[in-house]
Amino acid sequence: MKGNQMTDHVTQRYLEECLMPGSRLSTAMQDAKLPAALFELASQRLLPRPLFVPEAEMRRFANDVIALFHLITSLPRRLFGGDFDRYCAELRIDPRRAALMRSLGDASPPLYGRADMYHDGRCFKLLEFNIASELGGIDRAGRIPAALLEVDAFGTFAARHDLVYTDTGRQVSAALRRAGEIVAPGREPTVALLDGPGGMASSGAYWRSTQELMRELGLDFHIGEVGDVWDREGKLFLGTTPIDVILRTFSVDEICAEPDGEALVEPIFRAHRAGSVVLWTPMTSSLYGNKGCLALLSDPRWHSHFTVGELALVDRVLPWTRSLGGTSRLDEDQLLQECRERREELILKPNANYGGSGIVAGWETSDEAWRRALKEGAAAGCVVQERVIPRPEPVVDPRTRQVNDWWAAWGLFVTPDGYAGAYARALPAQTGAVIGVGANARTRTSGVFLTAKRAAAGAGLARPRSATTGSAPVFSIT
Repeated sequence: MKGNQMTDHVTQRYLEECLMPGSRLSTAMQDAKLPAALFELASQRLLPRPLFVPEAEMRRFANDVIALFHLITSLPRRLFGGDFDRYCAELRIDPRRAALMRSLGDASPPLYGRADMYHDGRCFKLLEFNIASELGGIDRAGRIPAALLEVDAFGTFAARHDLVYTDTGRQVSAALRRAGEIVAPGREPTVALLDGPGGMASSGAYWRSTQELMRELGLDFHIGEVGDVWDREGKLFLGTTPIDVILRTFSVDEICAEPDGEALVEPIFRAHRAGSVVLWTPMTSSLYGNKGCLALLSDPRWHSHFTVGELALVDRVLPWTRSLGGTSRLDEDQLLQECRERREELILKPNANYGGSGIVAGWETSDEAWRRALKEGAAAGCVVQERVIPRPEPVVDPRTRQVNDWWAAWGLFVTPDGYAGAYARALPAQTGAVIGVGANARTRTSGVFLTAKRAAAGAGLARPRSATTGSAPVFSIT
Protein backbone atom coordinates (compact mmCIF):
# COMPACT_ATOMS: atom_id res chain seq x y z
CA MET A 1 0.00 0.00 0.00
CA LYS A 2 2.96 2.28 -0.35
CA GLY A 3 2.62 5.44 -2.42
CA ASN A 4 5.11 7.59 -4.25
CA GLN A 5 5.05 11.29 -5.11
CA MET A 6 6.95 10.90 -8.37
CA THR A 7 5.30 11.61 -11.71
CA ASP A 8 6.63 11.64 -15.27
CA HIS A 9 8.70 14.37 -16.91
CA VAL A 10 6.10 15.17 -19.58
CA THR A 11 3.53 15.93 -16.88
CA GLN A 12 6.02 18.23 -15.19
CA ARG A 13 6.67 20.06 -18.42
CA TYR A 14 2.94 20.26 -19.16
CA LEU A 15 2.29 21.89 -15.79
CA GLU A 16 5.11 24.39 -16.31
CA GLU A 17 3.74 25.42 -19.70
CA CYS A 18 0.17 25.66 -18.35
CA LEU A 19 1.40 28.20 -15.79
CA MET A 20 3.31 30.35 -18.28
CA PRO A 21 1.81 33.84 -18.86
CA GLY A 22 -0.53 33.79 -21.83
CA SER A 23 -0.48 30.00 -22.20
CA ARG A 24 -3.64 28.39 -23.65
CA LEU A 25 -2.53 24.90 -22.67
CA SER A 26 -4.45 24.90 -19.38
CA THR A 27 -7.75 25.42 -21.26
CA ALA A 28 -7.02 22.90 -24.02
CA MET A 29 -9.50 20.36 -22.71
CA GLN A 30 -12.38 22.84 -22.61
CA ASP A 31 -11.35 24.15 -26.06
CA ALA A 32 -11.44 20.65 -27.58
CA LYS A 33 -14.37 20.00 -29.94
CA LEU A 34 -15.95 16.68 -29.02
CA PRO A 35 -18.46 14.86 -31.25
CA ALA A 36 -22.07 15.72 -30.38
CA ALA A 37 -23.12 12.64 -28.39
CA LEU A 38 -19.85 12.48 -26.47
CA PHE A 39 -20.06 16.21 -25.76
CA GLU A 40 -23.55 15.79 -24.32
CA LEU A 41 -22.38 12.88 -22.18
CA ALA A 42 -19.00 14.00 -20.93
CA SER A 43 -18.25 17.68 -21.57
CA GLN A 44 -19.09 18.74 -18.01
CA ARG A 45 -17.08 15.92 -16.46
CA LEU A 46 -13.68 16.20 -18.11
CA LEU A 47 -10.40 16.45 -16.23
CA PRO A 48 -8.64 19.65 -17.37
CA ARG A 49 -5.69 17.70 -18.77
CA PRO A 50 -4.86 14.27 -20.20
CA LEU A 51 -2.61 11.79 -18.42
CA PHE A 52 0.81 10.76 -19.67
CA VAL A 53 2.81 7.56 -19.27
CA PRO A 54 5.90 6.21 -21.06
CA GLU A 55 4.89 4.07 -23.99
CA ALA A 56 7.30 1.28 -23.06
CA GLU A 57 5.80 1.08 -19.57
CA MET A 58 2.23 0.93 -20.83
CA ARG A 59 3.01 -1.71 -23.42
CA ARG A 60 4.88 -3.86 -20.89
CA PHE A 61 1.89 -3.75 -18.60
CA ALA A 62 -0.48 -4.47 -21.48
CA ASN A 63 1.56 -7.57 -22.31
CA ASP A 64 1.25 -8.63 -18.67
CA VAL A 65 -2.51 -8.05 -18.78
CA ILE A 66 -2.83 -10.22 -21.88
CA ALA A 67 -0.77 -12.96 -20.24
CA LEU A 68 -2.98 -12.68 -17.16
CA PHE A 69 -6.09 -13.07 -19.35
CA HIS A 70 -4.80 -16.40 -20.63
CA LEU A 71 -3.89 -17.44 -17.08
CA ILE A 72 -7.38 -16.58 -15.79
CA THR A 73 -9.16 -18.41 -18.60
CA SER A 74 -7.07 -21.51 -17.80
CA LEU A 75 -8.21 -21.63 -14.14
CA PRO A 76 -11.05 -24.18 -14.49
CA ARG A 77 -8.69 -26.64 -16.16
CA ARG A 78 -5.65 -25.93 -13.96
CA LEU A 79 -7.28 -25.83 -10.56
CA PHE A 80 -10.40 -27.95 -10.95
CA GLY A 81 -9.53 -30.47 -13.67
CA GLY A 82 -12.01 -28.86 -16.06
CA ASP A 83 -14.89 -29.28 -13.59
CA PHE A 84 -16.81 -26.04 -14.11
CA ASP A 85 -19.31 -26.89 -11.39
CA ARG A 86 -16.50 -26.87 -8.81
CA TYR A 87 -15.02 -23.72 -10.34
CA CYS A 88 -18.35 -21.85 -10.17
CA ALA A 89 -18.96 -23.04 -6.61
CA GLU A 90 -15.56 -21.74 -5.54
CA LEU A 91 -16.38 -18.32 -7.02
CA ARG A 92 -19.83 -18.34 -5.37
CA ILE A 93 -21.61 -18.25 -8.73
CA ASP A 94 -25.10 -19.64 -8.10
CA PRO A 95 -26.46 -22.41 -10.33
CA ARG A 96 -28.84 -20.20 -12.31
CA ARG A 97 -26.13 -17.71 -13.22
CA ALA A 98 -23.64 -20.49 -13.89
CA ALA A 99 -26.08 -22.15 -16.30
CA LEU A 100 -26.60 -18.87 -18.14
CA MET A 101 -22.85 -18.25 -18.42
CA ARG A 102 -22.35 -21.78 -19.80
CA SER A 103 -25.39 -21.76 -22.07
CA LEU A 104 -23.20 -21.50 -25.19
CA GLY A 105 -20.56 -23.94 -24.01
CA ASP A 106 -17.39 -23.73 -21.94
CA ALA A 107 -14.94 -22.58 -24.62
CA SER A 108 -12.62 -19.76 -23.57
CA PRO A 109 -13.88 -16.34 -24.65
CA PRO A 110 -12.04 -14.10 -27.12
CA LEU A 111 -9.46 -11.67 -25.77
CA TYR A 112 -11.58 -8.66 -24.93
CA GLY A 113 -11.88 -6.56 -21.81
CA ARG A 114 -10.67 -3.64 -19.74
CA ALA A 115 -8.08 -3.79 -16.98
CA ASP A 116 -8.60 -1.18 -14.26
CA MET A 117 -5.40 -0.18 -12.49
CA TYR A 118 -3.62 2.40 -10.39
CA HIS A 119 -0.11 3.72 -10.84
CA ASP A 120 1.53 3.79 -7.41
CA GLY A 121 4.47 5.97 -8.46
CA ARG A 122 6.67 3.01 -9.38
CA CYS A 123 4.47 0.81 -11.55
CA PHE A 124 0.91 -0.10 -12.44
CA LYS A 125 -1.10 -2.48 -10.25
CA LEU A 126 -4.21 -4.19 -11.55
CA LEU A 127 -7.24 -3.81 -9.30
CA GLU A 128 -9.92 -5.44 -11.44
CA PHE A 129 -10.10 -7.12 -14.82
CA ASN A 130 -13.41 -6.66 -16.64
CA ILE A 131 -13.35 -9.66 -18.96
CA ALA A 132 -16.61 -8.90 -20.69
CA SER A 133 -18.16 -6.76 -23.40
CA GLU A 134 -20.31 -4.57 -21.13
CA LEU A 135 -17.53 -1.98 -21.00
CA GLY A 136 -17.56 1.78 -20.60
CA GLY A 137 -14.95 4.20 -21.89
CA ILE A 138 -14.47 2.94 -25.43
CA ASP A 139 -15.91 6.17 -26.81
CA ARG A 140 -13.55 8.30 -24.70
CA ALA A 141 -10.26 6.46 -24.97
CA GLY A 142 -9.55 7.54 -28.55
CA ARG A 143 -11.80 10.52 -29.14
CA ILE A 144 -10.64 12.72 -26.27
CA PRO A 145 -6.99 12.53 -27.43
CA ALA A 146 -8.07 13.08 -31.03
CA ALA A 147 -10.03 16.19 -30.08
CA LEU A 148 -7.15 17.56 -28.01
CA LEU A 149 -4.76 17.24 -30.93
CA GLU A 150 -6.96 19.63 -32.92
CA VAL A 151 -6.39 22.37 -30.32
CA ASP A 152 -3.42 24.48 -31.44
CA ALA A 153 -1.77 24.80 -28.02
CA PHE A 154 -2.01 21.10 -27.28
CA GLY A 155 -1.14 19.96 -30.80
CA THR A 156 2.11 21.92 -30.67
CA PHE A 157 2.95 20.49 -27.24
CA ALA A 158 2.18 16.96 -28.47
CA ALA A 159 4.43 17.35 -31.51
CA ARG A 160 7.35 18.59 -29.39
CA HIS A 161 7.06 15.64 -27.02
CA ASP A 162 6.18 13.04 -29.66
CA LEU A 163 2.96 12.02 -27.91
CA VAL A 164 0.95 9.12 -29.30
CA TYR A 165 -2.28 7.33 -28.46
CA THR A 166 -4.04 4.19 -29.60
CA ASP A 167 -7.46 4.66 -31.19
CA THR A 168 -9.61 2.29 -29.13
CA GLY A 169 -12.66 2.73 -31.36
CA ARG A 170 -10.73 1.52 -34.41
CA GLN A 171 -9.47 -1.51 -32.50
CA VAL A 172 -12.95 -2.43 -31.28
CA SER A 173 -14.55 -1.88 -34.69
CA ALA A 174 -11.88 -4.12 -36.22
CA ALA A 175 -12.73 -6.84 -33.69
CA LEU A 176 -16.44 -6.54 -34.50
CA ARG A 177 -15.79 -6.69 -38.23
CA ARG A 178 -13.64 -9.80 -37.78
CA ALA A 179 -16.32 -11.41 -35.61
CA GLY A 180 -18.86 -10.72 -38.34
CA GLU A 181 -16.86 -12.38 -41.11
CA ILE A 182 -18.43 -15.73 -40.23
CA VAL A 183 -22.00 -14.59 -40.91
CA ALA A 184 -21.30 -11.72 -43.32
CA PRO A 185 -18.46 -12.91 -45.57
CA GLY A 186 -17.35 -10.32 -48.09
CA ARG A 187 -19.42 -7.47 -46.71
CA GLU A 188 -19.65 -5.12 -43.76
CA PRO A 189 -21.56 -6.67 -40.86
CA THR A 190 -24.56 -5.00 -39.28
CA VAL A 191 -23.92 -4.64 -35.55
CA ALA A 192 -26.42 -4.12 -32.74
CA LEU A 193 -25.41 -3.14 -29.22
CA LEU A 194 -27.95 -4.72 -26.90
CA ASP A 195 -28.35 -3.65 -23.28
CA GLY A 196 -30.44 -5.35 -20.61
CA PRO A 197 -34.12 -4.63 -19.89
CA GLY A 198 -34.49 -0.94 -19.11
CA GLY A 199 -30.88 -0.30 -20.06
CA MET A 200 -31.59 2.40 -22.59
CA ALA A 201 -33.29 4.52 -19.96
CA SER A 202 -30.31 4.32 -17.60
CA SER A 203 -27.39 4.02 -20.02
CA GLY A 204 -28.73 5.25 -23.35
CA ALA A 205 -26.47 8.33 -23.40
CA TYR A 206 -23.39 6.10 -23.13
CA TRP A 207 -24.53 3.81 -25.91
CA ARG A 208 -25.51 6.71 -28.20
CA SER A 209 -21.96 7.97 -27.87
CA THR A 210 -20.66 4.49 -28.75
CA GLN A 211 -23.03 4.37 -31.72
CA GLU A 212 -21.81 7.77 -32.91
CA LEU A 213 -18.21 6.51 -32.73
CA MET A 214 -18.83 3.25 -34.55
CA ARG A 215 -20.79 4.92 -37.32
CA GLU A 216 -17.97 7.43 -37.79
CA LEU A 217 -15.74 4.40 -38.31
CA GLY A 218 -18.04 3.04 -41.01
CA LEU A 219 -19.99 0.36 -39.16
CA ASP A 220 -23.73 -0.03 -39.64
CA PHE A 221 -24.29 0.18 -35.88
CA HIS A 222 -27.56 0.14 -33.95
CA ILE A 223 -28.50 0.20 -30.26
CA GLY A 224 -31.37 -1.30 -28.31
CA GLU A 225 -32.34 -3.67 -25.53
CA VAL A 226 -32.23 -7.44 -25.46
CA GLY A 227 -36.02 -7.64 -25.65
CA ASP A 228 -36.15 -5.53 -28.82
CA VAL A 229 -34.81 -8.22 -31.15
CA TRP A 230 -37.08 -10.73 -32.86
CA ASP A 231 -36.58 -13.84 -34.94
CA ARG A 232 -37.84 -14.28 -38.52
CA GLU A 233 -37.03 -17.62 -40.13
CA GLY A 234 -33.82 -17.98 -38.13
CA LYS A 235 -32.58 -14.40 -38.65
CA LEU A 236 -32.56 -11.82 -35.86
CA PHE A 237 -33.95 -8.34 -36.47
CA LEU A 238 -33.77 -5.12 -34.48
CA GLY A 239 -36.84 -3.30 -35.74
CA THR A 240 -36.66 -3.84 -39.50
CA THR A 241 -32.87 -4.26 -39.55
CA PRO A 242 -31.33 -7.75 -39.86
CA ILE A 243 -28.44 -8.20 -37.42
CA ASP A 244 -25.13 -10.00 -37.96
CA VAL A 245 -23.22 -9.20 -34.75
CA ILE A 246 -24.52 -8.41 -31.28
CA LEU A 247 -22.24 -6.36 -29.07
CA ARG A 248 -23.43 -7.66 -25.72
CA THR A 249 -23.75 -5.05 -23.01
CA PHE A 250 -26.45 -6.92 -21.10
CA SER A 251 -25.08 -8.70 -18.04
CA VAL A 252 -25.87 -12.03 -16.44
CA ASP A 253 -27.28 -10.24 -13.40
CA GLU A 254 -29.62 -8.16 -15.57
CA ILE A 255 -31.02 -11.27 -17.23
CA CYS A 256 -31.37 -13.10 -13.92
CA ALA A 257 -33.22 -10.12 -12.48
CA GLU A 258 -36.07 -10.95 -14.90
CA PRO A 259 -38.38 -13.86 -14.00
CA ASP A 260 -38.35 -14.95 -17.66
CA GLY A 261 -34.78 -13.79 -18.36
CA GLU A 262 -33.69 -17.05 -19.98
CA ALA A 263 -36.61 -16.95 -22.40
CA LEU A 264 -35.75 -13.34 -23.21
CA VAL A 265 -32.24 -14.24 -24.43
CA GLU A 266 -32.96 -17.66 -25.90
CA PRO A 267 -33.62 -16.31 -29.44
CA ILE A 268 -30.16 -14.72 -29.35
CA PHE A 269 -28.53 -17.91 -28.09
CA ARG A 270 -30.40 -19.98 -30.67
CA ALA A 271 -29.26 -17.71 -33.51
CA HIS A 272 -25.68 -17.79 -32.21
CA ARG A 273 -25.72 -21.60 -32.08
CA ALA A 274 -27.17 -21.74 -35.60
CA GLY A 275 -24.47 -19.40 -36.92
CA SER A 276 -26.84 -16.69 -38.15
CA VAL A 277 -25.57 -14.14 -35.62
CA VAL A 278 -22.42 -13.73 -33.54
CA LEU A 279 -22.79 -12.80 -29.87
CA TRP A 280 -19.78 -10.68 -28.90
CA THR A 281 -18.74 -11.54 -26.33
CA PRO A 282 -20.35 -14.89 -25.49
CA MET A 283 -21.71 -15.48 -22.01
CA THR A 284 -18.58 -17.42 -21.01
CA SER A 285 -16.75 -14.10 -20.60
CA SER A 286 -18.66 -13.63 -17.36
CA LEU A 287 -17.09 -16.79 -15.96
CA TYR A 288 -13.76 -14.97 -15.84
CA GLY A 289 -14.64 -11.37 -14.95
CA ASN A 290 -15.44 -12.51 -11.41
CA LYS A 291 -13.10 -10.84 -8.90
CA GLY A 292 -12.62 -14.18 -7.21
CA CYS A 293 -10.41 -15.17 -10.16
CA LEU A 294 -7.80 -12.68 -8.95
CA ALA A 295 -7.86 -14.30 -5.52
CA LEU A 296 -7.28 -17.73 -7.08
CA LEU A 297 -4.15 -16.31 -8.68
CA SER A 298 -2.93 -14.47 -5.60
CA ASP A 299 -3.64 -17.02 -2.85
CA PRO A 300 -0.58 -19.23 -2.05
CA ARG A 301 -2.87 -22.25 -1.60
CA TRP A 302 -3.07 -22.53 -5.37
CA HIS A 303 0.53 -21.67 -6.27
CA SER A 304 1.57 -25.26 -6.98
CA HIS A 305 -0.57 -25.12 -10.13
CA PHE A 306 1.51 -22.34 -11.69
CA THR A 307 5.03 -22.05 -13.07
CA VAL A 308 7.70 -19.83 -11.53
CA GLY A 309 7.26 -17.36 -14.40
CA GLU A 310 3.49 -17.27 -13.98
CA LEU A 311 3.82 -16.62 -10.24
CA ALA A 312 6.25 -13.80 -11.01
CA LEU A 313 3.65 -12.32 -13.38
CA VAL A 314 0.96 -12.47 -10.70
CA ASP A 315 3.26 -10.91 -8.12
CA ARG A 316 4.23 -8.15 -10.55
CA VAL A 317 0.67 -7.25 -11.57
CA LEU A 318 -1.65 -7.95 -8.63
CA PRO A 319 -1.84 -6.61 -5.09
CA TRP A 320 -2.49 -9.15 -2.30
CA THR A 321 -6.02 -10.50 -2.91
CA ARG A 322 -8.01 -13.17 -1.03
CA SER A 323 -11.50 -14.66 -1.28
CA LEU A 324 -13.82 -14.83 1.70
CA GLY A 325 -16.19 -17.75 1.97
CA GLY A 326 -14.81 -19.96 -0.78
CA THR A 327 -15.82 -23.62 -0.66
CA SER A 328 -12.28 -24.96 -0.23
CA ARG A 329 -10.92 -22.57 2.41
CA LEU A 330 -10.09 -24.37 5.64
CA ASP A 331 -8.44 -21.46 7.43
CA GLU A 332 -11.31 -18.96 7.15
CA ASP A 333 -11.11 -17.89 10.80
CA GLN A 334 -7.40 -17.11 10.44
CA LEU A 335 -8.02 -15.10 7.27
CA LEU A 336 -10.84 -13.13 8.85
CA GLN A 337 -8.64 -12.33 11.83
CA GLU A 338 -5.88 -11.11 9.52
CA CYS A 339 -8.39 -8.95 7.62
CA ARG A 340 -9.70 -7.46 10.85
CA GLU A 341 -6.18 -6.58 11.97
CA ARG A 342 -5.30 -5.07 8.60
CA ARG A 343 -8.49 -3.01 8.24
CA GLU A 344 -6.72 0.22 7.26
CA GLU A 345 -4.77 -1.59 4.52
CA LEU A 346 -7.64 -3.48 2.87
CA ILE A 347 -10.69 -2.94 0.67
CA LEU A 348 -13.61 -5.37 0.32
CA LYS A 349 -15.25 -5.98 -3.06
CA PRO A 350 -18.23 -8.21 -3.95
CA ASN A 351 -17.19 -10.85 -6.47
CA ALA A 352 -19.58 -10.02 -9.28
CA ASN A 353 -20.57 -6.37 -8.74
CA TYR A 354 -19.30 -3.56 -10.95
CA GLY A 355 -19.21 0.23 -11.02
CA GLY A 356 -18.03 0.42 -7.42
CA SER A 357 -21.24 -1.15 -6.08
CA GLY A 358 -20.92 -2.76 -2.65
CA ILE A 359 -17.28 -1.81 -2.07
CA VAL A 360 -16.21 -1.16 1.52
CA ALA A 361 -12.87 0.57 2.18
CA GLY A 362 -11.42 -0.52 5.51
CA TRP A 363 -9.60 2.78 6.06
CA GLU A 364 -12.93 4.64 5.82
CA THR A 365 -14.75 2.26 8.17
CA SER A 366 -14.93 1.68 11.92
CA ASP A 367 -13.71 -1.58 13.43
CA GLU A 368 -17.27 -2.73 14.10
CA ALA A 369 -18.55 -1.81 10.62
CA TRP A 370 -15.54 -3.53 9.04
CA ARG A 371 -16.12 -6.69 11.10
CA ARG A 372 -19.75 -6.71 9.98
CA ALA A 373 -18.77 -6.12 6.31
CA LEU A 374 -16.33 -9.04 6.43
CA LYS A 375 -18.97 -11.34 7.87
CA GLU A 376 -21.54 -10.34 5.26
CA GLY A 377 -18.93 -10.54 2.50
CA ALA A 378 -17.98 -14.07 3.50
CA ALA A 379 -21.63 -15.10 3.31
CA ALA A 380 -22.27 -13.47 -0.07
CA GLY A 381 -18.91 -14.03 -1.76
CA CYS A 382 -16.33 -11.27 -1.96
CA VAL A 383 -12.63 -10.56 -2.11
CA VAL A 384 -10.43 -8.46 0.12
CA GLN A 385 -7.56 -6.70 -1.56
CA GLU A 386 -4.57 -4.75 -0.33
CA ARG A 387 -4.96 -1.03 -0.78
CA VAL A 388 -2.96 0.56 -3.58
CA ILE A 389 -2.40 4.28 -3.11
CA PRO A 390 -2.28 5.97 -6.53
CA ARG A 391 0.41 8.48 -7.27
CA PRO A 392 -0.76 12.11 -7.27
CA GLU A 393 -1.63 13.51 -10.68
CA PRO A 394 -1.14 17.30 -10.40
CA VAL A 395 -3.64 19.29 -12.45
CA VAL A 396 -3.81 23.03 -13.13
CA ASP A 397 -7.30 24.39 -12.55
CA PRO A 398 -7.92 26.55 -15.68
CA ARG A 399 -10.04 29.03 -13.69
CA THR A 400 -7.89 29.57 -10.60
CA ARG A 401 -4.52 28.43 -12.02
CA GLN A 402 -4.01 26.52 -8.79
CA VAL A 403 -2.29 23.13 -8.95
CA ASN A 404 -4.27 20.38 -7.20
CA ASP A 405 -3.53 16.68 -6.84
CA TRP A 406 -5.90 14.09 -8.28
CA TRP A 407 -5.94 10.30 -8.07
CA ALA A 408 -6.46 8.38 -11.30
CA ALA A 409 -7.83 4.97 -12.20
CA TRP A 410 -6.54 3.91 -15.60
CA GLY A 411 -8.60 1.69 -17.90
CA LEU A 412 -6.57 -0.37 -20.38
CA PHE A 413 -8.42 -2.07 -23.23
CA VAL A 414 -7.42 -5.30 -24.96
CA THR A 415 -8.86 -6.92 -28.09
CA PRO A 416 -7.74 -9.93 -30.15
CA ASP A 417 -5.13 -7.62 -31.72
CA GLY A 418 -3.61 -6.88 -28.30
CA TYR A 419 -3.29 -3.52 -26.57
CA ALA A 420 -6.22 -1.33 -27.64
CA GLY A 421 -5.69 1.97 -25.85
CA ALA A 422 -6.54 3.49 -22.50
CA TYR A 423 -8.47 6.23 -20.77
CA ALA A 424 -8.62 7.46 -17.20
CA ARG A 425 -11.06 8.42 -14.48
CA ALA A 426 -9.92 10.72 -11.67
CA LEU A 427 -10.98 12.14 -8.32
CA PRO A 428 -9.46 14.91 -6.22
CA ALA A 429 -6.89 13.16 -4.00
CA GLN A 430 -8.14 11.87 -0.66
CA THR A 431 -11.83 12.38 -1.50
CA GLY A 432 -13.00 8.80 -2.05
CA ALA A 433 -12.02 5.16 -2.24
CA VAL A 434 -13.87 4.41 -5.49
CA ILE A 435 -12.99 6.31 -8.66
CA GLY A 436 -15.97 5.83 -10.93
CA VAL A 437 -18.37 8.01 -12.88
CA GLY A 438 -21.37 6.27 -11.34
CA ALA A 439 -19.86 5.92 -7.88
CA ASN A 440 -18.80 9.50 -7.19
CA ALA A 441 -20.18 12.68 -8.79
CA ARG A 442 -16.77 14.35 -8.53
CA THR A 443 -15.19 11.79 -10.85
CA ARG A 444 -13.77 13.25 -14.06
CA THR A 445 -12.72 11.54 -17.30
CA SER A 446 -9.60 12.06 -19.37
CA GLY A 447 -7.63 10.72 -22.30
CA VAL A 448 -4.24 9.04 -22.11
CA PHE A 449 -1.15 9.81 -24.18
CA LEU A 450 1.95 7.65 -24.40
CA THR A 451 5.27 9.43 -24.27
CA ALA A 452 8.18 8.29 -26.38
CA LYS A 453 11.03 9.64 -28.48
CA ARG A 454 9.73 7.50 -31.32
CA ALA A 455 6.32 5.85 -31.55
CA ALA A 456 6.25 2.10 -31.93
CA ALA A 457 4.45 0.86 -35.02
CA GLY A 458 1.09 -0.76 -34.43
CA ALA A 459 -2.54 -0.72 -35.48
CA GLY A 460 -4.46 2.29 -34.29
CA LEU A 461 -1.47 4.36 -33.21
CA ALA A 462 -1.82 8.07 -33.88
CA ARG A 463 1.19 10.36 -33.89
CA PRO A 464 2.34 13.68 -35.37
CA ARG A 465 3.60 13.71 -38.94
CA SER A 466 4.80 17.32 -38.84
CA ALA A 467 4.40 20.45 -36.76
CA THR A 468 4.68 24.20 -37.13
CA THR A 469 5.10 26.49 -34.13
CA GLY A 470 1.84 28.25 -33.29
CA SER A 471 -0.41 25.93 -35.26
CA ALA A 472 -1.71 22.43 -34.82
CA PRO A 473 0.29 19.68 -36.54
CA VAL A 474 -1.09 17.23 -39.02
CA PHE A 475 -1.74 13.79 -37.51
CA SER A 476 -2.06 10.45 -39.16
CA ILE A 477 -3.01 6.93 -38.14
CA THR A 478 -0.13 4.52 -38.63
